[in-house]
Amino acid sequence: MGGSGAGKTTLLNVLSGIENPSRGEVLINHINLHKEKEKLQGVIGFVAQDDILFEELTVFENLYFNAKLCLNHLSKQELESQVDITLKNLGLIDIKNIKVGNVLNKKISGGQRKRLNIAFELIREPSILFLDEPTSGLSSRDSENVMDLLKELSLKGKLIFLVIHQPSSDIFKMFDKIYILDNGGFPVYYGNPVQAVIHFKTVSNQINSEIGQCLSCGNVNPEQIFNIIDAKVVDEYGNLTDKRKKQAKDWNQVYIDSFKSETVDKVSKLPPKSLFLPTKLEQTKIFVIREWLNKISNHQYILINLLEAPVLAFVLAFVIYHVDDKKTGIYSFSTNENIPAYLFMCVIVSIFMGLTVSAEEIIKDAKILKRERFLNLSRNSYLFSKIIILFFISAIQAILFVLVGNSILEIKGMYFSYWLMLFSLSCTANLIGLNISSAFNSAVTIYIIIPLLLIPQMILSGGIFSFDKLNKTVGSVDQVPFIADLMPSRWGYEGLAVHQFKDNKFEKYFFAYEMQESQADFIQVYWNPYLSDKVKECRNLIDSKDQESQNIVAYNLNLIKTEILKQHKINSSWNLKILNSSTFDKNTEENLNLINVQLDEIKEHFLAKFQAANIAKDAMITNMLSKPETEKIFKNTKLNYYNESLSDMVKRIDAKKRVEEYNGCLVQIIDPVFQNPQIKSSIFSYRAHFYSPYKTVFNHKFDTFYFNVIVLWIIVLILYIFLYFDILKKIINLVSSMSQNK
Repeated sequence: MGGSGAGKTTLLNVLSGIENPSRGEVLINHINLHKEKEKLQGVIGFVAQDDILFEELTVFENLYFNAKLCLNHLSKQELESQVDITLKNLGLIDIKNIKVGNVLNKKISGGQRKRLNIAFELIREPSILFLDEPTSGLSSRDSENVMDLLKELSLKGKLIFLVIHQPSSDIFKMFDKIYILDNGGFPVYYGNPVQAVIHFKTVSNQINSEIGQCLSCGNVNPEQIFNIIDAKVVDEYGNLTDKRKKQAKDWNQVYIDSFKSETVDKVSKLPPKSLFLPTKLEQTKIFVIREWLNKISNHQYILINLLEAPVLAFVLAFVIYHVDDKKTGIYSFSTNENIPAYLFMCVIVSIFMGLTVSAEEIIKDAKILKRERFLNLSRNSYLFSKIIILFFISAIQAILFVLVGNSILEIKGMYFSYWLMLFSLSCTANLIGLNISSAFNSAVTIYIIIPLLLIPQMILSGGIFSFDKLNKTVGSVDQVPFIADLMPSRWGYEGLAVHQFKDNKFEKYFFAYEMQESQADFIQVYWNPYLSDKVKECRNLIDSKDQESQNIVAYNLNLIKTEILKQHKINSSWNLKILNSSTFDKNTEENLNLINVQLDEIKEHFLAKFQAANIAKDAMITNMLSKPETEKIFKNTKLNYYNESLSDMVKRIDAKKRVEEYNGCLVQIIDPVFQNPQIKSSIFSYRAHFYSPYKTVFNHKFDTFYFNVIVLWIIVLILYIFLYFDILKKIINLVSSMSQNK
């Protein structure tokens, strides 16, 4: 017992092993509780003051799943029998099949909730039981029932510690010993409860100090003890002041002088164990079943999560269902200009749903987690159970979203691909949500953070802004900026856009030919003329001696050399005779002529490649158009599978610049979906320009769609590691402590 803030709960936490003592030690049968905790597993039970109940489960289910995690040695029948016996002892058997409910929707009373909390520990009857204010919020009758049950346990040889506030006389006299703390955690009494009144009356020189209880009724008034401890000084006018007659240190000195520690025999025998944990795999199974029942019992939760995806998909698809009245007046997937926007919204909606479904998952279990950590239950099993349920919900949401949205917009042949990408994005968002749920202490804070997480996903997805148009400190011309690589939306949007264009039923037959045409066309139409102009500029400055002109010449020659070597590296199978490096060292007429010859040779080579690809493609198209039945199939396939706006987007036909100088080389802006990625580093060899058709990792090519899906699952794995070790929470606590120190 003690006043508010005296340290009662802190002492209880130290004695039970929840918190480490700053000095001293806690021994149970000569075993150090904090240093040899594994030896004492199952010996201690702890009942917190707060509820640790699952609101959507029944009274029986709450206790049953708790028992399954604590008493794995019992069969199902024995376990159910034990649960019923415990509920009967606590007067809860009549409400065993009623849901617990919450504060706003109460199903059982506060007293019943409190008794159910106590049942969580009583069912296994630990050797030592700690309870933090077990009678708070209970009626006097309920309080006595709980205390009678605890007294019965103590008579069976259990050691029971309680923090209790303002007990009745009958309850107060039940205790064998009382330990009173004063402000600052100073002990001021230890011993028989009734004798406590006599002790404090004697020390304060009160009359009838030898009487501790009412002579006529036998009642003890515990409040009298604290009135004496907290007695105030009276001033010369007879008014009470704020100053106490005896400070906490003074009462503590009386305690030191009056009470001597009892000699306790050393016992090294282990106390009886009452905790039988399942294996980690079995724990995962129990957690999953408990979590699933808790969720499906909440009909509102299930309804919202099942309807959210199809409703959003319907609204989105309905709004962007665009009919081009100027042409046929009939909807066509091919002419719908909103398909790129649909892909972008698919990505953002998937991330949003993944975040909202997971953002409160851990914070709402904070009290339960504290108890399960006390029982040494597997954190991995708990987290896996959360992930399994969330991934299942995300899978269903992704299926419903794709079925509704893609069906309305007539996106054919891509159902599985869309589902796989959106499901992967939602799973990534699930892990982000679990991390913030574990790191922050307030649900309000979490829901403020969700928009802060979504906005960067939108900005750096590549769907709204081109990366070469962003601020130079963030954006990049030749590759996706590294900061964008950290965004799941970037991988999801690029993967869907490239896959929808490249692998649809129409384009997949022509993509290889069009890629060869595009690369050859770029060399002829943009690359070669650009470098030829650089040669002309050098020729105009051939007689100039000023430093600025020489710098321009040196830069131009180096640019030409870099580009020629780059083309040779990309087209290594082509037997191109590269000019001697010394050719680019001096700006002479002879060297410039040699460079022009080299450029012409490259141009002729790519002209031949363009013609070969063009002839092969035309032959395929001609063959398809040669017969009426195949001609109809060809035209219908293009209308049903090839979207013109998406094609324009991944080809970037609206780019003002087709080619741009960047870091001493030329960067192709047009047709990124047909462009080979430029490898600059073996460590980050996966990095490429946006809409790259494939990614290269250690000289192996991987299709962009499946590579991006793999990247998302790698992010999921990294986020799980962050979650398991609470890295985000530790970072936030570190930053918080540093700011407080300042």
